[in-house]
Amino acid sequence: MRIGELAKLTDTPARSLRYYEAQGLIEPRRLPNGYREYDDYLVGRVTQIRGLIDSGIPTRIIKQMLPCLGSPLKIVVDDAEPELLELLAVERDRMTHRIDCLTRNRDAIDSYIGAVSEATSARSTTGAA
Repeated sequence: MRIGELAKLTDTPARSLRYYEAQGLIEPRRLPNGYREYDDYLVGRVTQIRGLIDSGIPTRIIKQMLPCLGSPLKIVVDDAEPELLELLAVERDRMTHRIDCLTRNRDAIDSYIGAVSEATSARSTTGAA
């Protein structure tokens, strides 16, 4: 598939896809005319990369994690740097904090929706009598 199709399927700007390529995160094939040709598996890869970037993980760390993003998983442990492991633990903890915060916010929204629904229902019942 061409870059425009991958961009559309992953909701990722073509400019970002070119950046991911420059960073070594994805590798399209090149056609004889120089156009990029993206394999289907890259849809999932780009989605994972975007999620990691959105979580605050820098592309240099994502590049080191790439073997863990593939299918089948191929985790390389013999060359893991202690600094990388520390950074990943910090990022994991930060994500956990964000998840907890988002969960509280979601629950608060659910409570608000429930309260508004009850109040609306009570008014309709009272107004109808």
